[in-house]
Amino acid sequence: MSAAPLAYPDATIRDVLDGVKTIALVGASAKAVRPSYFVLKYLLAKGYRVIPVNPGLAGQDLLGQRCYADLSSIPEPIDMVDIFRGADAVPGIVDEALSLNPLPKVIWMQLGIRHEEAAAKAEAAGLTVIMDRCPKIEYARLSGEIGWNGINSRVLSSKKPVMGKGYQSFGLNPRR
Repeated sequence: MSAAPLAYPDATIRDVLDGVKTIALVGASAKAVRPSYFVLKYLLAKGYRVIPVNPGLAGQDLLGQRCYADLSSIPEPIDMVDIFRGADAVPGIVDEALSLNPLPKVIWMQLGIRHEEAAAKAEAAGLTVIMDRCPKIEYARLSGEIGWNGINSRVLSSKKPVMGKGYQSFGLNPRR
């Protein structure tokens, strides 16, 4: 039996997505059918700087972005580490993230990924941690894009959305 979904206030998710600019996507894949590839492509289209991390692709370009073997090889500060690896890999990734200078602001674990001890360690160091969520899905939900496809986004408004930057982007809906 899987654990109950974690509850994160929309304001927290919105603050994270509004506050980060550079995302290291650990576990990026060059296969277009993989979720990590689609998330990389989507976040790039929304204007984020997304840096793929995969030792097997290091030195290659993925969707026009240089791929790195690990977090410590990235030559610029990163705001968020998005983890597309199994829960057993999370402690090592969090330890590597905590060794960076400056520290990232956020550790984000993808759908189905949780590691309570690693999360507690990152939070103790001052990082925000989101587990078992997808930034692509959360961005689409909070911007109202998911609602275009008939899925209840929990966003109801009679106001016409204002076009933002990026592919089909209306941007994140303002705080209510």
